[in-house]
Amino acid sequence: MGNFEVTWIDITVVVLYLIGALAVGLYVSRKTQDSEGYFLAGRRLLWPLVGLSLYASNMSGSSFVGLAGSGYHSGIAVYNYEWVATVILIFFVFFVLPFYIRSRVFTMPEFLQKRFDRRSRVIFSGFTLFANLFIDAAAGLYAGGVVMSVMYPEVPIWIPIAMMGVLAGLYTIFGGLSAVVITDSIQAVVLILGAILISVIAFSQIDSWEQVVQAAPENGMRLILPADDAFLPWPGLFTGVFIIGFYFWATNQFIVQRTLGAKDLNHGRWGALFAGLLKLPVLFLMVLPGTIALVLYPDLPSPDLVFPTLTFDLLPVGLRGFILAAMIAAIMSSIDSTLNSASTLVTMDFVKHHRPQVSQKTLVRIGRIVTGVFMIFAVLWAPQITQFPTLWQYLQSILAYITPPVVVCFLAGLFWVRANKDGAFLTLAIGVPLGVIGFFANEIFGLMQIHFLYACFALFIFNAVVMAVVSLSTPRPAADVIKNYTWSLQTYREETEDLRGLPWWQNYRYQALVLLSLTIAIVAWFW
Repeated sequence: MGNFEVTWIDITVVVLYLIGALAVGLYVSRKTQDSEGYFLAGRRLLWPLVGLSLYASNMSGSSFVGLAGSGYHSGIAVYNYEWVATVILIFFVFFVLPFYIRSRVFTMPEFLQKRFDRRSRVIFSGFTLFANLFIDAAAGLYAGGVVMSVMYPEVPIWIPIAMMGVLAGLYTIFGGLSAVVITDSIQAVVLILGAILISVIAFSQIDSWEQVVQAAPENGMRLILPADDAFLPWPGLFTGVFIIGFYFWATNQFIVQRTLGAKDLNHGRWGALFAGLLKLPVLFLMVLPGTIALVLYPDLPSPDLVFPTLTFDLLPVGLRGFILAAMIAAIMSSIDSTLNSASTLVTMDFVKHHRPQVSQKTLVRIGRIVTGVFMIFAVLWAPQITQFPTLWQYLQSILAYITPPVVVCFLAGLFWVRANKDGAFLTLAIGVPLGVIGFFANEIFGLMQIHFLYACFALFIFNAVVMAVVSLSTPRPAADVIKNYTWSLQTYREETEDLRGLPWWQNYRYQALVLLSLTIAIVAWFW
């Protein structure tokens, strides 16, 4: 491997990028005066901004490091999480997003209150805060720390983590969601270009594709793995992967918040489908370079070192700086998103409820303070992720245990008119603590031996039973209360009439069909 020296040219490229990102945040902050402007960008986002921001927030620093690391450690099966995301986004724009947009909510917990009651909102808001800080933000910071530790192995990992946390926190504090979305869009472009650059150069370093196939682990070049596979057994695609994906793309505040800020329902739908389209090339841009690294660097001490090793060993001076800027772009996209999400939750779900007369300027000020506090918590927790074998395993395993009750509540609320407030409350109150206990029992202490994707499905079934039993044992919800929050065939018919006035190429149903066809083609290719 080459040396990991960073030259003044590389540093200049990175510094110029960081200055630009901060300048955007400061500029946008001058136009942010009320809570809707700060937390939802004034509900005026156009579809390209929605799509790019969704993509950048998801394909964060943890994805740069985690996907390449999993491609190195286990093969291309990790891509299943990516194509499944595209399918879930199609489901999201058909059945879920319309209710979010029409309800005019600020947060996902607020939607649960409208469908059920205040109790569900409080529990889910607390759950989301935990997930945003200790899963999403911490993972992004850790990924950046891993890259910096390659350049400066003598520097403790917490130092670069703290620096990046403060940097991302600053422009989020000042600009709110408008600054986040605009910088995310820039960062998405940088991220994609950086990934293309790494992929092309990595492919050019091998003599033949057969080398990669031979170096890959058993079944490493297949998406569909045996049912007893330790990494991603094929039944897990239809159990845990879809459950985790639905939580992330359809109920996770820091992701859904971008669509809530869309100019209208069409822009929200187009943006979400655009993000789904951008997810499809991830196999070639982020996963396969990790598998190729098995040929180039067969003895790396940790899979999470694959991406920084490719960057510093293959790229010349100057281009390293560009990739570092892309990496920092990805990290900042995830951190700014989670921090803004967390501040929205605290401000709108708790502060405004207890102080309904508070002024708009005060709400914005409180949101900025909360962003700063949560930034500190994320920085403190991020170094603990070193205790897991790979970053991707940390992310997916913890989500598998804590998300099933949330998914049950949203799906039941949207598609079952009999689901009531007591069923939702007890599902969350029992399911979330049970998931935490299961995570520690199975993943940390090894008291059970069950794959986390199967554990996810078992917990989903348990929570669905709780929801059904409690809802059927308690009073039916009032029809006039839930009619605006549950899907029906009449909903579909009314929407069909609304779409008649649009050209076919603006009809999201045709767009979704094309996107689904592309997804099926890629999966069939690598089956």
